[in-house]
Amino acid sequence: MAELLTIQNLCADIGTKSILRDINLTINPGETHVLMGPNGAGKSTLGYTLMGSPEYTITGGKILFNGKDITEFTADLRAKEGIFLSFQEPLEVPGVSLESFIRSSMQQVTGQKIKLMQFSKELEKNMDILKMNHSYAERDLNVGFSGGEKKKSEILQLLMLKPKFAILDETDSGLDVDACRTVSKGIEEYMKSVGGSLLIITHSTRILESLKVDKTHIMVKGKLVHTGDGSLVQEINENGFDKFIPQEIKDEERKAALAAAAKAAMDAIKNSVSKEDLQDQLKGSK
Repeated sequence: MAELLTIQNLCADIGTKSILRDINLTINPGETHVLMGPNGAGKSTLGYTLMGSPEYTITGGKILFNGKDITEFTADLRAKEGIFLSFQEPLEVPGVSLESFIRSSMQQVTGQKIKLMQFSKELEKNMDILKMNHSYAERDLNVGFSGGEKKKSEILQLLMLKPKFAILDETDSGLDVDACRTVSKGIEEYMKSVGGSLLIITHSTRILESLKVDKTHIMVKGKLVHTGDGSLVQEINENGFDKFIPQEIKDEERKAALAAAAKAAMDAIKNSVSKEDLQDQLKGSK
């Protein structure tokens, strides 16, 4: 089977801070991969870097998509290649309706003029799958939407754009049980109708209940430290990440914590000395 996405020794920074370190990952067509890890591990950074966000600078390695090197591609070119990112916190866009945004995105990605009647029918069908009131299509994108409706609008875009590869970043965060089930149904419909590949960044198993997970990856401190099958998700939920964190990373964290504590102690001593000096100066001036 030809590989859809291949990540080779990928390193990425934001500003002067190094986030991703030597990431190697392969995703084949039709596969569902799950990415988990502690807060601040770099999971969302990987998603944004794969999408080509200009905030993140690739400092090493390659990203190959469908056999093509897209490492230097901008976000819009990656979207045309068939990559989609669902945001953890979807943006509000006043003055642009949800329907207009999706139609414009489809035209940009496909380079073809959209047939309005066919588009409207498909939009309504997909909104029904997601239990979205059709009136949301005319509303400004995500403006005044609840958290659940914002996440549904992201999955609606996924169903309409039909990318080859979708990155879903914490799509289930903040959703109640019913909304999560509905969003899961939308993702399941995408897999059934498009047969695309997924990278799901999540802390929860709820969104995965109707999906077959092929591989689960654990990220810690910008590194992929462990890979397993779908059963690994449940193991993490029951026992946490600690057993998968390499000793060298634990040692790094311990050294950083000790250094921070030492700095805090020195700062406290300096502040104390400064106060005493000031008091002595005040006494001497009397």
